[in-house]
Amino acid sequence: MKFATRLLSVAATGLVLASAAHAQKQQLTVYTALETDQLKAYQEAFNRQHPEIEIKWVRDSTGVITAKLLAEKANPQADVVMGVAATSMALFDRNGMLEPYAPLNLDAIMPAYRDKKATPAWFGMNVFGATVCFNTVEAKKKNIALPTSWKDLTKPEFKGQVVMPNPASSGTGYLDVVSWLQMWGDDGGKGGGWKYMDALHQNIAQYTHSGSKPCNMAAAGEYVAGISFEYRGHTNKLKGAPIELVFPKEGLGWDLEAFGIYKGTKKLDAAKKLADWASSKDAMILYGRNFAITAQPGVAPKLANIPDDYEARLIKLDFNQAAAGRDRVLAEWAQRYDAKSEAKK
Repeated sequence: MKFATRLLSVAATGLVLASAAHAQKQQLTVYTALETDQLKAYQEAFNRQHPEIEIKWVRDSTGVITAKLLAEKANPQADVVMGVAATSMALFDRNGMLEPYAPLNLDAIMPAYRDKKATPAWFGMNVFGATVCFNTVEAKKKNIALPTSWKDLTKPEFKGQVVMPNPASSGTGYLDVVSWLQMWGDDGGKGGGWKYMDALHQNIAQYTHSGSKPCNMAAAGEYVAGISFEYRGHTNKLKGAPIELVFPKEGLGWDLEAFGIYKGTKKLDAAKKLADWASSKDAMILYGRNFAITAQPGVAPKLANIPDDYEARLIKLDFNQAAAGRDRVLAEWAQRYDAKSEAKK
């Protein structure tokens, strides 16, 4: 009887300890624009090191997450911003919304892929760059040749056959617009970048609210050409989609999936632990499964379908300039082209 009582006592103590351990889990609210098919792997890897921290993801496209964070500035809900474009991070930094922190692995991150301050407001995880997904089956039916340049997409044969992301809702769309303006000129709406977009607009069938969707639509044969980014092109081609990935010869727009701690978080210690992990080589190896360039050099393996000189094709990009001009550029873009955007849900 005493033995049975003892067993019950031990079992009860075990339940209490287990409940206490569960209760001690700290929930970290992380705003993200990471692809949904990446979240599980990243969370599981982090939790192997820090099982005491539970990540609550708040996910949407870059433009939506950016607008949400700006709207919540007076009443912050996020603890961490992870996997959101560095152009948005620079904007948050300009608004005093990020807590500077030098993660443990900062020295291993390339200077071009992090905030320039000694104690950075944000750091990069991986590069995502512009790619055109070109459906070879549909192109053959329509007698459309494989493009090699951005300007090829303005040719008459592409009329109604090009889809691209809306820059107000998609980070991929914004990197496209920023790159064309930085390559060919802005001049307050009169430069060569706008002239290019005017010509491209004539061939656009639809502006989507997702950076992945144009490639998915091209892969499904809905349109011949989808302006997207290399991760989605790479994954769709691996699945057997009849697409070629085009990396236009004039240069590639790009951005970083980046990490920042939200200023004023009450869970700063947990946020720093996530920052330390996100900047680590282990994390970079995971990013390298999906992207050709990681913020730590020499980590990502060679990805099929991505050219060896991919990094050399990236244009010189000024994150601060992109952040400073965001509102004006998006207003100009919407006035000119928004009529072809897909309806918002």
